[in-house]
Amino acid sequence: MRRAAGVLGELLMTLGVLVLLFVVWQVWWTDVTSDRAHAKTVSALSRQFGDAAGSSGAGAAASGANLPSGAFAIVRIPRFGADYARPVVEGSSATELAQGLGHYTGTAMPGEVGNFAIAGHRTTFGKPLSAIDTLRTGDRVVVETAAGWTVYAVSGHEIVRPWQGEVIAPVPGEVGATPTKAVLTMTSCHPKFSAKQRWVVHADLVEQRTRAEGPPSSDVSVPDTAAMGAL
Repeated sequence: MRRAAGVLGELLMTLGVLVLLFVVWQVWWTDVTSDRAHAKTVSALSRQFGDAAGSSGAGAAASGANLPSGAFAIVRIPRFGADYARPVVEGSSATELAQGLGHYTGTAMPGEVGNFAIAGHRTTFGKPLSAIDTLRTGDRVVVETAAGWTVYAVSGHEIVRPWQGEVIAPVPGEVGATPTKAVLTMTSCHPKFSAKQRWVVHADLVEQRTRAEGPPSSDVSVPDTAAMGAL
């Protein structure tokens, strides 16, 4: 009995170590590797956008060689820091979300009338939306593509159940309604380290700028959010 108890104790200790190692990998190491991968993708996209603006087709193709499949935009959120930049890839499965922010397939593209909807991890795999709950009304969300920049201003937050897909409808919350303006929706898990609910942030289009016009202001917030309805 004593020998059996000793073997069982050793097995439990080994299992505990394995569980601890898995937690370290899931919570810490995936952030390290994903942060590096996200930064490389952002750098490659920036070069690709610059090459496209300069009409250098060969350069654009070369700079896109190391991009994850479906990477097409960069999101910058000044509230999260001046150096915050995350890639957007097409799709919202676990595979795509490990590569950056994921675009819900079938929703609008940046600047289009409708709902440009994206998802991102709040913990692990680079946690691009870790601070989603700190966004304030009027905060800018800047989406850069090869065509230029699209700027949205945060209009509100809500917490929903995972199955409440109406938040990414063309008119958020109104399934079947015809959209008349361009909006952005960002979703992430809530609470942290749980998939029980979704934290949702909505934003309205406030500005679009072409490559020729240059990048928009780096201000954290839009001064007059009442003007959003005029666009």
